[in-house]
Amino acid sequence: MKELEELVISDDVRYTKDHEWAKREGELVKCGISDYAQDQLGDIVYVELPQVGDEFEQGSEFGTVESVKAVAELYMPVSGEIVEINTALEDSPQLVNQDPYGEGWMIKVRLKDSAELDGLMNAEQYKEMLKGL
Repeated sequence: MKELEELVISDDVRYTKDHEWAKREGELVKCGISDYAQDQLGDIVYVELPQVGDEFEQGSEFGTVESVKAVAELYMPVSGEIVEINTALEDSPQLVNQDPYGEGWMIKVRLKDSAELDGLMNAEQYKEMLKGL
């Protein structure tokens, strides 16, 4: 397990209390799990993602991540419609471990309400939350 100082906590994304991240890219929001989440899970062996066109409310479950240690639910950081999934994770789920904010992204969402994104934690707030865990 990494120490807090070793974790990558990206400044250009927003975070949920469940350790998902969301990053605005034009009209879409790219989402995945944080470096802390992938570190806690260990080696990821399978990622189950929704279908393009599925719609979810903020906080609802949209998939699961399976590691050698556990299965963890994935929760929507924002409400919206799934417009793209990272199909590379089907054959290479370890990308989530290797590059959680880059090649290991999971879904792209057409955002329903931008206030939801603004309401998520910034990097500093997320670091403070992690200190309490």
